[in-house]
Amino acid sequence: MIWIEIHEPGKIPETDPVTQHIFDQGHLIGELAKKLFPEGIDIPTEDFMGNISTTLELLKERKPLFEAGITAERLYSRVDILNPTGEEGWDIIEVKSSTSVKDVHINDVAFQRYCCNQSGLNIRKCYLILINNQYVRDGQIDPEGLFNIHDVTDKVEEASVGIQNRIDGILEVINQEACPEMIIGPHCRDPYECPLTDCWDSLPEHNIFTLYYGGKKSFEMYDSGIVAVGEIPSGYKLNDKQRIQQACVASGEPHIDREAVHSFLSSLEYPLYYLDFETIGPAVPLFDGVRPYQNIPFQFSLHVVKGEFSQIEHYSFLASGASDPRPALLSELQKALGNSGSIIAYNKGFEEGILRDLAPAFPEYSDWITQVCSRLVDLLAPFRNFDYYHPVQKGSASLKAVLPAITGRGYEDLDINDGQLASISFLSATFGDMPNAERVKVMNDLEQYCGRDTEGMVWIVDKLRELCS
Repeated sequence: MIWIEIHEPGKIPETDPVTQHIFDQGHLIGELAKKLFPEGIDIPTEDFMGNISTTLELLKERKPLFEAGITAERLYSRVDILNPTGEEGWDIIEVKSSTSVKDVHINDVAFQRYCCNQSGLNIRKCYLILINNQYVRDGQIDPEGLFNIHDVTDKVEEASVGIQNRIDGILEVINQEACPEMIIGPHCRDPYECPLTDCWDSLPEHNIFTLYYGGKKSFEMYDSGIVAVGEIPSGYKLNDKQRIQQACVASGEPHIDREAVHSFLSSLEYPLYYLDFETIGPAVPLFDGVRPYQNIPFQFSLHVVKGEFSQIEHYSFLASGASDPRPALLSELQKALGNSGSIIAYNKGFEEGILRDLAPAFPEYSDWITQVCSRLVDLLAPFRNFDYYHPVQKGSASLKAVLPAITGRGYEDLDINDGQLASISFLSATFGDMPNAERVKVMNDLEQYCGRDTEGMVWIVDKLRELCS
């Protein structure tokens, strides 16, 4: 990744909307953290060399510096907040949109400290400014309440052992004339998802990394030369679900436990309500009474089947305007949900979590929410249990994998086709500077996407009934 970024940057894929949203959230968090240091000075970052030279000049001011560019020979780092301490010392303060300290944060700060020390700065302490997930918005955002400050000096000291050798290794990679061979491993996804995926393209369709909850086991098998699910030796320790997956890959046919599927279907009580929420959960809460990253529902889709031979009815809600969507959503959902019958969700823990989170915020709905939660049925269950499994699922029991596997219909015809994109699209359309025509299209796309989730659940249940008849 670092070799290509330096020698062939054109090969780096464009940032996708989800990743860009994460970057934008980080920028917003960074701006709010600066308010903790009212005497701080912003250093422009557009001009690389200008950032470095301006930093050198402003160090003399002995004031907090934002985005300080520090260079030492071939090393460069940009410090979020370089804060003066004592007569000559400085503290490094790194701002992250996380809620807890992670190893990757410590390594980040360790490199910054190394650069600063090599450049002649005297670094005393190292801190992380992180999100306080217990903060509840009440009026204007209070930076003092939104953030927690963690002293990570000792952790940075530990992570700095051997840092010169690690840096030398990275510089050695950069200096190579040809791009080093890319080897598949856990580093492809940890601590971040690598945007370079060419090294995965040669893997077969049912490769070892599609094994259901393969995790570390998949990498171990790959390292031992096992590339495909079908190549796993019979004596290799797999769980029952993984064995079903392997058998389906070999036969090309789905596995169906008709008795278990019939038992699930028999538990459903008419009228059937197929429910799905879409949510936003920004780092900086948008509404009073809301915590950072709290899931706020802005949309629901509800397909209703009142009886075995009834026509399907559809109800939906999509928030409009920048006010808190929850009161209107609750009101509309209560109107649409009857007092009896199964409420079917895919991975019901999500919908139930949303509902139970609404109860303390809107106590007038508390009893009703409790009653609704008691009626929830999880359509994920027969697929998570592998009562039904199709090789097309490639080890996944998600709705996005199951729907096309069992019905042949999916999401490929939709412009918004996953939950993260739905959330980002709603935020952009509602709180961003989006032309009205584009906003109208986004709202229509959101209606189609959320509706596909619940209509797709109807199709799945119908198909399960057909398979068991």
